[in-house]
Amino acid sequence: MSTNVNLPALGESVTEGTVTRWLKKVGDTVAVDEPIVEVSTDKVDTEIPSPVAGVIEEIFVQEDQTIEVGAPLARIGDGGGAAAAAPAAPVVQEPVAPAPVVEVAQPVAPAPVAEPVVQAPPVVQVPVASEPLIITPPVVAAAPVAAPVAPVAAPVVPSTPRFGSPYVSPIVRKLAHDRGVDLDTVVGTGIGGRIRKEDVMSAAGSAAPAVAAVAPFSAPAVPTSAPAPSAPSAAPAVAVSALRGTQVPMSRLRKVIAERAVQSMVSTAQLTTVVEVDVTAVSHLRDAIKADFLAKTGNKLTFLPFFVKAAVEALQAYPIINSTVQGDDIVYPGFENISIAVDTERGLLTPVIQNAGGKTIATLSSEIADLAARTRDNKLTPDELQGGTFTVTNTGSRGALFDTPVVFLPQSAILGLGVVVKRPVVITGDSIAIRSMVYLALSYDHRIVDGADAARFLGVMKSRLEAGAFTATDLGY
Repeated sequence: MSTNVNLPALGESVTEGTVTRWLKKVGDTVAVDEPIVEVSTDKVDTEIPSPVAGVIEEIFVQEDQTIEVGAPLARIGDGGGAAAAAPAAPVVQEPVAPAPVVEVAQPVAPAPVAEPVVQAPPVVQVPVASEPLIITPPVVAAAPVAAPVAPVAAPVVPSTPRFGSPYVSPIVRKLAHDRGVDLDTVVGTGIGGRIRKEDVMSAAGSAAPAVAAVAPFSAPAVPTSAPAPSAPSAAPAVAVSALRGTQVPMSRLRKVIAERAVQSMVSTAQLTTVVEVDVTAVSHLRDAIKADFLAKTGNKLTFLPFFVKAAVEALQAYPIINSTVQGDDIVYPGFENISIAVDTERGLLTPVIQNAGGKTIATLSSEIADLAARTRDNKLTPDELQGGTFTVTNTGSRGALFDTPVVFLPQSAILGLGVVVKRPVVITGDSIAIRSMVYLALSYDHRIVDGADAARFLGVMKSRLEAGAFTATDLGY
């Protein structure tokens, strides 16, 4: 019996989707709920799981092809329908096998023995790649080091198959992050160079002895003053991206972002106002309670929920910043739905905190962490990306002092948060002190929002944050 996998409804307003990548091919065995294909919509990219266990017998939709909701994507059965496709896979392997068979054809008996011999060299090369990591050659002699070092450069170059930007699943990416593995240094062994969990575990295992071996060499250098500063300077080496010199088509999500950004810039009159805020009081409060906050809520306490809390209160005081334009009317919503900009591999997405007014720091922190994690893991539903009335983007998380973010319709404003930095500041009495400072940049639609409106809104936020008077009720834990 065969079962069709149809494109499910991915949101109330989503009527079609584009297949961006097949994770399985005809003849592959799949389990229940195992992702088989990636589909992109105007709202979000998502993986479609298999509703049944079985073998993929036929694929109806090719990559980059757009279909309507409910249309069949593939057929899964017991493998009987894929019988014709099954021989096709070995055929690809046959041209590779005959080459060694021809060489072994002359000796009759050694034929089976020749195959293990052919496979022996790859086994020998694996320890060769790990030998330099142990750094034992320098201890023996300088001459032997030159021989192993040359072969090491060759295996590192085979990262060229990864120029096609192989797919990395969210689970594998999280595993690499937890194990401290740089995915740019990992060569995938999966189909099409795909990086698997085994590749990450192998890289994490080989990295451990490397660190242990380097430690003894760095220890003697500590007593001398010259090598100490030179060691950190070598660390910030920037890896060359595999995308350099390549050409790839835009994803559907990137096309949508591009179209909306241009439409917004053409249809609105955008302006940015920036203020500087002393958040030393918030910083002291955060330092004092973050350990207890983590223990009771399970979330790390960052500056972001404090900024969102202050922004929501300022929106309630000056709703023009939270308004939208509909024809010749200005609509003032009776709620504050805060879109949080999240940076992902697929592009910038903005999941929404619904009805943020009145929510505590603990609630905001929990919802921000949950939405951000599910956005990066591609677990959001399209409905969670709709309905925002105001956006907050934390560009300071990457070290930016401030920027001039773009307002996306139908919203009228977006708040950019800069990085919080400590620096000397002139305070009351013309004295100088080290303070925690941040820039807040508000971009807005000048058709309905004036500079004075923006200044008043930012002034409310500035006063709230500089006072740092967040009560137990505000904190909510």
